[in-house]
Amino acid sequence: MIILKILFQYHMTKFQLIKKSKKSQARLSLLKTSHGNIHGPFFMPIATRGAIKNLTPDETKFLKNQIILSNTYHLMLRPGMKVIKKANGLHKFMNWNGPILTDSGGYQAYSLGERSKTKNMVKFQEKEIEFYSEIDGKKIFLSPEKAVEIQMILGSDIIMVLDQCIALPSDYKKTKQAMELTTRWAKRSYEYFQMNIKDKKQMLFGIVQGGTYKKLRLQSAKDLMKIPFNGYAIGGVAVGEPRKKMFEVLDCVTPILPENKPRYLMGVGKPEEIVEAVKRGIDMFDCVIPTRNARHGTIYKFKNSQSKTNATLTKKYKIKDESFYDLIRITNAQFEYNFQPIDSNCSCYTCKNYSLAYLRHLFITNESLGFRLATIHNLAFYLNLMEKIREGIKNGKI
Repeated sequence: MIILKILFQYHMTKFQLIKKSKKSQARLSLLKTSHGNIHGPFFMPIATRGAIKNLTPDETKFLKNQIILSNTYHLMLRPGMKVIKKANGLHKFMNWNGPILTDSGGYQAYSLGERSKTKNMVKFQEKEIEFYSEIDGKKIFLSPEKAVEIQMILGSDIIMVLDQCIALPSDYKKTKQAMELTTRWAKRSYEYFQMNIKDKKQMLFGIVQGGTYKKLRLQSAKDLMKIPFNGYAIGGVAVGEPRKKMFEVLDCVTPILPENKPRYLMGVGKPEEIVEAVKRGIDMFDCVIPTRNARHGTIYKFKNSQSKTNATLTKKYKIKDESFYDLIRITNAQFEYNFQPIDSNCSCYTCKNYSLAYLRHLFITNESLGFRLATIHNLAFYLNLMEKIREGIKNGKI
């Protein structure tokens, strides 16, 4: 009994709730991992295949990024677990000494099925997911246990259970079946994790599914909360439903999730969506938006000075409100002779050393340096946004 109590206390100290807002459900938190502590709410840049596109790990450290997200499915295919084992884990393989969260591959299998013209390309079955490699066409099986095993080999600080994500809108019966399968897989994932865990600081998160159906979302959350996961994610949003529906899901699910565990909204999102989700009690975010938009020449910029920007984050947003930032389409002709920095309030070296005119020139001539500089700035914007949010919560403004 004493040993179990000690283990329980150790389990609980991985996440600390620092402060709760009096104006909203926003929280300040601290998440402890083997590779460092993470201050929440926080954003995770996407390093799907073990790299943030166009950036080195050192550059992400320069931006004061706390954690990255990589993917089980893609790393399983390339370079494969033999290479990762030989490299002694993903951290050493990619030369990143900070925390890593890895997605389980469930979303990628769903996405592969959605993109494929062949209906039988991906099969979600009780035992496992059966699919064909997009690289060489080889048949591959991914079970809940296998997904956890791979993430353990990767050395992930936060491991996600395998889930079934479905496109929205979806009918009630299909959504219910996917939600129930996700719950059964979650139980199997947890059992495997407990039997094979070696690094006691590794964490396993469950994923709430259920589409846009309130009854299914609540049932999924309640069933998963019976399993003592280290944290709980909300998945299956930003997959085709109206943005308003996503917030309705958060309003339904977040209040019943454990207060003493981190809450992760998967695949979200736009800056204003992140602000709104934080106000609803979410601690963790990831999205391809800042890096993908950077490669397509869309640059983020705060509209006001730093002090005014903090103020704009505290207002009550309408669903379509983007009032605290601008989107710069860098290839527009209006920037051809604009020798001002992208954002005079930004501290990243893109803004300090390069002008809008030069960045436009790089994109017009398809120079890869343009993609790199835009990516650095957009990630700086997102990470600065999270810092402003944390400061706003600390000062009682959010």
